[in-house]
Amino acid sequence: MPDLSRTFGKQRVAPDDRTRLIRSVFSRVAPRYDLMNDLMSMGVHRYWKRVMRRLAGQQAAVDVLDLAGGTGDIALALAAPGRCVTVCDPSLEMMQTGRARGTSSVIWLAGSGEALPLTDACMDLVTVAFGIRNVTRLEQTLGEIRRVLRPGGRLVCLEFSRPAAWLRPFYNAYSRLVIPRLGAWVSGNPDAYHYLIDSIRVFPDQQQLARLFEQTGFEQVGFRNLSFGIACLHSGTRPAQDAI
Repeated sequence: MPDLSRTFGKQRVAPDDRTRLIRSVFSRVAPRYDLMNDLMSMGVHRYWKRVMRRLAGQQAAVDVLDLAGGTGDIALALAAPGRCVTVCDPSLEMMQTGRARGTSSVIWLAGSGEALPLTDACMDLVTVAFGIRNVTRLEQTLGEIRRVLRPGGRLVCLEFSRPAAWLRPFYNAYSRLVIPRLGAWVSGNPDAYHYLIDSIRVFPDQQQLARLFEQTGFEQVGFRNLSFGIACLHSGTRPAQDAI
């Protein structure tokens, strides 16, 4: 499995340095992050997130955590009467962009996935969309998610993954040649989008991530490919018999 804590582009960096680099990336692209998502995916990310929200909506959840929730698009879509939705993200700039849109029904909390600033067993549902690959210690983050979930609580995770073999050459060419140029044109930060491609390249594929869910103690683990595997929707449940 790729060493997520040390890989950044062609460089080998210490975990703390990687964390600072990632936060720098998101602080620079925050104002145009959602626009770039639309352009890079040609709007398809909205369909992926709708599928995620439908799956997440099947959980009778009162307390919801949207981890790495950034500008709050998922959190706002999940907000409902009688439900408390919290965004937790290490990037103050991303959350400020979301708060400026008037998402008053959402709680905003600064924090990282490796050390969630939340008490044990306080959430019914944790969602994370295109954010879990940005943590430095993936297994530790999954352990933290399990810790804050109540027994029987659900994790729903949407992330880029490994496309089907026939699609991979076209997808790789698009990623290398088009996305950094879009980043330079729209946000003025091509380096940030080189990071995006590198982070997808080294992230565990569908089967590897599912195994990590299981190794961390989740049950009812499953995944569903979207757009021929360009994205993948993962889910898992904290065992109902877990002692609190």
